[in-house]
Amino acid sequence: MKQDRREFLIKTGCTLGMTALATQMRHFGLMSALAQKVSDDKESAVPNDYRALVCIFMSGGNDGNNTVIPNHNDGNISNYTAYSNARLASGLAIDQAALLSIPVPRMSNLNYGLHPGLGPQPAGANIVNNGVHELWSQGKLAAVTNVGTLVAPMTRTQYQQNTVQKPFQLFSHSDQVSQYQGGRSDIETYTGWGGRMSDLRTSPDNPSGLIPMITSISGAQLFTAGQTTLPLAIAAAPTGLNQVLNPAGYNGNAASNARLLAFNQLRSQDLNSQIVAAASHVTDQAIAANTVFATFQDVTVPFPNTSLGNQLKQVARVIKKRTDLTVNRQVFFVQLGGFDTHNGQVNGQSGLLIQLSQAMRAFYEEMVVQNLADKVTQFTMADFSRTFSPAGVGAGVVGTDHAWANHHFVVGGGLTAADFYGVNTTNGTPFPTLTMNGPDDADSGTGARGRWIPTTSVEQYAATLARWYGLPDANLATVFPKIGNFTNTNLGFMQPPA
Repeated sequence: MKQDRREFLIKTGCTLGMTALATQMRHFGLMSALAQKVSDDKESAVPNDYRALVCIFMSGGNDGNNTVIPNHNDGNISNYTAYSNARLASGLAIDQAALLSIPVPRMSNLNYGLHPGLGPQPAGANIVNNGVHELWSQGKLAAVTNVGTLVAPMTRTQYQQNTVQKPFQLFSHSDQVSQYQGGRSDIETYTGWGGRMSDLRTSPDNPSGLIPMITSISGAQLFTAGQTTLPLAIAAAPTGLNQVLNPAGYNGNAASNARLLAFNQLRSQDLNSQIVAAASHVTDQAIAANTVFATFQDVTVPFPNTSLGNQLKQVARVIKKRTDLTVNRQVFFVQLGGFDTHNGQVNGQSGLLIQLSQAMRAFYEEMVVQNLADKVTQFTMADFSRTFSPAGVGAGVVGTDHAWANHHFVVGGGLTAADFYGVNTTNGTPFPTLTMNGPDDADSGTGARGRWIPTTSVEQYAATLARWYGLPDANLATVFPKIGNFTNTNLGFMQPPA
């Protein structure tokens, strides 16, 4: 049966199955093949070696209060007793003896503890290493505490009297996710801070890259969307790299070979049209990248066969092909869901943190093998934290509700030191006062639940990572439009460029 040119292109385009094109078609008309302005700002502090950021999004809102816990029993108002008094009766408190000890220099070397899921686990399925806790003593794990969405710094009085603009739709999953990924909280945004950074840095850093600067192993995300950035979305392991961009429908027989030849010839037509030329360029890139991915060396370190383990394994595979892909900067997005623990949190969060810890540790060890431990940084984000006050009673029932400020982890060889980082709370440290209806609680009165007001904004956290990655100071306001509202835009947890 004969096919006209339009029908042929439609069918061939559908059978390509190249995720770089298919999953990002919404960017196609806006990819601004029509015009891309990139800053030529050059600063001596901008590194020129390979760098990569790996964003790990804890979807649903991880309970930071059960992730980083005071492990000291002194007169400090943020001690284990304050934690236990709030959570023990409901069955939510973690026994102090089970905490994974971490001394914190910023806190006068007071001892804190990590959730036991972040350390060694009994041998079993998907247990491949000792978890991330051990990296603290090696100086490769740090915590940025009391982080959250903010338009500007805000005290409890300002929050309650509405004298400073609040982030829109506080405590809403979708809105807080968009603010973490979008990098601003005053208005709704349709681009992410990862995408905007890629808009600015693709031309100077990856001028001949065969794949986009940003790769998602978790589908299309706001974080990866820019004005001119065309993110790549690929499947997680166990899918091989040689399959993620492999054109579907071409099995090597005479008919498919003829169809492929005709398709390649058609892509050389009508290139005077910017839209057609842009489409052809995207496809050309996908085909070139597929050729590179056709032969790949698998990772050396064993990865857990879990959702996050398979996503990070695929990231490590792509990084291993960086030279063949001619990329010098990369940003990756992966995601782990299930953290919306309104009930059943004791077992639910534990399983998720074990998965997080095992996957992050395996990835770090693979970067060591690839001699990139100090060039690749993993960092966590989440919708928000959870209420300090539990919801429900009993280990199989108890959970927590939506809250605000959270604690996040950064892992990599480029860290300054293992410590707590962030802007001080009312108690003079970056760790909040664990008192409901206290000086750091957004709630008040007898109904206070312990929703800590952030002292460190998402922008400050992200800008510290972006600067290490290679974003010039002159471009910070383009990527983070409200960064000028915050005095300290470098929290100090990343080493400056050599």
